[in-house]
Amino acid sequence: MQNFTSFILDLELVETQQLNPQYVLMKFLHERPLPEMQPGQFIQVRIDGSPNTYLRRPISVNFVDTKSNQLWLLIQLVGDGTKTLAATPVGHRVNMILPLGNNFSKPEPNDQVLLIGGGVGVAPLLMLGKEIKEQGLEVTFLLGARSAKDLLELEEFSKYGQVFTTTEDASAGEKGFVTQHSILTTKSFTKIYTCGPKPMMQAVAKYASQKNIDCEVSLENSMACGIGACLCCVEDTVDGHVCTCTTGPIFNTKKLKW
Repeated sequence: MQNFTSFILDLELVETQQLNPQYVLMKFLHERPLPEMQPGQFIQVRIDGSPNTYLRRPISVNFVDTKSNQLWLLIQLVGDGTKTLAATPVGHRVNMILPLGNNFSKPEPNDQVLLIGGGVGVAPLLMLGKEIKEQGLEVTFLLGARSAKDLLELEEFSKYGQVFTTTEDASAGEKGFVTQHSILTTKSFTKIYTCGPKPMMQAVAKYASQKNIDCEVSLENSMACGIGACLCCVEDTVDGHVCTCTTGPIFNTKKLKW
């Protein structure tokens, strides 16, 4: 994992896709080449026009298209801040601090890789899957949601690997949670990357531990400053209490006191 220089930039919104009532995909453009960003890092977005939103919002890097110089953000509409951001008119500029945090480690040349995501937690796995494929490795995605309409960016994920899904209501894929999918018993893996609701990640970490599989998680602790000053996102680890925004958000599960 590397350290990166962060920048404060204004990016132009060029497209907003309403994926379903709860999620939007926003694509931003910068006139110059974007700073280097790695899978797992995040940005802090300033929300303009929302009187109840005083702090920037942390959002995972969903994808960086270096050819078109675009940054993609997958956003769940949960409060005034994200709803105001999603309503930004195309052509307007949005202020961001980027990139922040650490990144997923690269798999070894012979690793059998599984990427597990739930809800908006699938966001950082798209770029990660692309980079792993470019390493020449086979990529397997396991994505979970409450129902079929909540499964996000399946077409994009399918560009980089084989996609398996679970839904709680059986409307798509296998019924149940990601940790109940049959692929976990029919195929062997040596490396797991995961992001999603904490209970899901804890279940994945438990499975990985039982199978002696190396596992990295992207934590979604509440963040205010994004630079380790406010101490809102502290996580208890075997190395003591650390700020998720600076030491993380990516952690090997062996480091977490779960």
